[in-house]
Amino acid sequence: MAREIGQSRWHAWWINGGLGLLALISLAPLLWMVSVSFMPSGQASQFPPPLLPAQTTLANYQALFARTGMGGNFINSLLVSVGITLGSLLFNTLAGYAFAKLRFAGRERIFQMLLAALVIPAQVAMLPLFLLMKQMGLVNTFGGVVIPALASVFGIFLVRQYARSIPDELLEAARIDGASEARIFFQIVLPMLKPVLVTLAIFTFMGAWNDFMWPLIVLTDQEHYTLPVALASLSREHIMDVEMMMAGAVVTVLPVLLLFLLLQRYYIQGLLLGSVKG
Repeated sequence: MAREIGQSRWHAWWINGGLGLLALISLAPLLWMVSVSFMPSGQASQFPPPLLPAQTTLANYQALFARTGMGGNFINSLLVSVGITLGSLLFNTLAGYAFAKLRFAGRERIFQMLLAALVIPAQVAMLPLFLLMKQMGLVNTFGGVVIPALASVFGIFLVRQYARSIPDELLEAARIDGASEARIFFQIVLPMLKPVLVTLAIFTFMGAWNDFMWPLIVLTDQEHYTLPVALASLSREHIMDVEMMMAGAVVTVLPVLLLFLLLQRYYIQGLLLGSVKG
């Protein structure tokens, strides 16, 4: 018995050690990026490249915001990401609830068509979408970035699957008591959708914050650039200043990383409950 317990413990140690090693390997580029951002200019170009800064300095971050206007790009990304997240929560929640609980002609067929759209690459729609934004006069505006992302098939599907777990009897009782559909949605349905809404908000914010291709296509003035586009522009202008580019990468990655770490409990809860109840 004791021998079996000892073997079980060694087995657990080997598994945990292997997982820890894989996690360290996965995090190594991120950790080196942070380390390089605090190095004096030129140190990262040495061979072999150092793992830790010889002298810690904040000069790269100071230069990043003073010389490149990255602070404005940070505000642009924040405005765009928050706008997309709020709009996506509203429209995806309304549509997902309608597909889950409201009965109307062609509901299942329309939803099947939406699911079929998931297999179409997003790049296919970029050209017609850009032409549409041009006709609407939204090129080189934040509206041109935000409006196409206000609703997504994935968001509608995620909310629908979770909303199906809401008892029909509860909604019917509210209708019998004279509650309007709007009141039912905002006072009964929304509080019950909180876990999946947090999950969808994290997904949407991270996707909007990290999006590079569509803002690059729509935005033409550097003052309107979001952080990923500005970072790519920075790499062209300061191709030899590796330390400053790494500082820009840290500024770009840090907000979404902190957001995920703070809300990961709700994120995992929403995914698990949605998969079980849906």
